[in-house]
Amino acid sequence: MDAEYIKSQVRDIVDFPTKGVIFKDLTTVFKKPDALRMVSDELYERYKNAGITKVVGVESRGFILASIVAYKLNAGFVPIRKPGKLPALTWSESYKKEYGYDTIEIHQDAITSDDVILLHDDVLATGGTMVAAYHLLQGFHPKHIYINFLTEIVMLDGRKEFPEGVEIDSLIKL
Repeated sequence: MDAEYIKSQVRDIVDFPTKGVIFKDLTTVFKKPDALRMVSDELYERYKNAGITKVVGVESRGFILASIVAYKLNAGFVPIRKPGKLPALTWSESYKKEYGYDTIEIHQDAITSDDVILLHDDVLATGGTMVAAYHLLQGFHPKHIYINFLTEIVMLDGRKEFPEGVEIDSLIKL
């Protein structure tokens, strides 16, 4: 994967979703077939021998690569969504984001204790969303949880929010 090329495709949106935030827009990566193929193939290569049974994507941009990688790994795809979007019984977790508060949910029957999970989202910023997602998944007592991001905003140091020993990987660092 050409990390510099992928970095060059990321678009900054100033003051989105609120004033003072510089949003890393990855739709500019996803719309280019070669860039999408590169990041999808790289994720597959990193996890093809990890025994992944479920790839969990966080709403909404995390769904894009998570579903592609689930397909490539012959694993199931599980969405983590905002409240009220999943039709069956859910577990929820609330958390603080860099620009407010939010809650995420997962179906209560989405994961089993036999699962090996790849938890994916597009950007690691302050870590709030993915730490909440990680806590939701821990409640299922899966065999293992890998955490992956397409991009990581290093200066925000979101890794520090995760418990020690959690495996976190990002394809590119910004």
